[in-house]
Amino acid sequence: MKAENVNKVTVLGAGSMGHQIAMLCALGGFSTYLQDINEDALQKAREQLEGHMSRWVKKEKISEEKKEEAFSRLYMTTSLEEAAAETDFVIEAVVEKLEVKREVFEKLDQFAPSHAILATNSSTIVNSKIADVTSRPDKVCNMHFFFPPLVMDCVEVVKSEATSEKTAQTAMDVCERIGRTGVLLQKEIYGFIANRILFALTKEALSLYEEGYADFEDIDVICEKALNHPLGPFGLMDLSGIDVGYYANMQLYKETGNPADKPAKSVEKKVKAGELGRKTGKGWYNYDEKGAKV
Repeated sequence: MKAENVNKVTVLGAGSMGHQIAMLCALGGFSTYLQDINEDALQKAREQLEGHMSRWVKKEKISEEKKEEAFSRLYMTTSLEEAAAETDFVIEAVVEKLEVKREVFEKLDQFAPSHAILATNSSTIVNSKIADVTSRPDKVCNMHFFFPPLVMDCVEVVKSEATSEKTAQTAMDVCERIGRTGVLLQKEIYGFIANRILFALTKEALSLYEEGYADFEDIDVICEKALNHPLGPFGLMDLSGIDVGYYANMQLYKETGNPADKPAKSVEKKVKAGELGRKTGKGWYNYDEKGAKV
């Protein structure tokens, strides 16, 4: 399949990643179905997207006409069967738990047409750990978008040994259609490229904090002022969701059995307390209803 033959795109999960990925696909001209099991999540996604696109219109990034055209191509449903019916390309963006993704892909394989490509937006889990529950491992790949997808211009497309060249090329072509720079990884590795580098930085920052060398605010200041990072590691954890990194570390620990791969104690404490970052109003920092630091 080639990108010009992709008409319908299905995005699974209306969370912080999924609803923005769906908007990118609608803006790219695809008939796009956004599916979530929670009706409230879909309603919240629509409200957030209306806000994002209205700001784009005000900033003259797009016209009001283009905005309306994109929304006319965006459909929302709680039915996986409806979302996957007659689809050509699926991007899964559900919770970062392997067992959940495997369950979703098993159902998806039953509902999606045999020609459809199934991509996972996992930030760490390689697609070969999911593809074996389907009848089409050659049509499964990773498409790792970065948060927030409407802003970040990069997608890591990852092949497994089973992923066909056609599948990988179609995924790369879809990236181009939605205005994102796709980078193709020919081999699988846990966490891919960006997150492996980010994990090393975050792990060191957490270690320095937990061992009392500096407070988390000061570590962020050093990274921002001395290393010219837009956000320090703790602010970035709040932005992406502290639970996302926690589950990623738990998955790595399950795979390796190495205690060094377990989440940091301070991160585990935050997750158990429900302090997940900007989306809950409190993480390492406190935030107002608009997500601004207070």
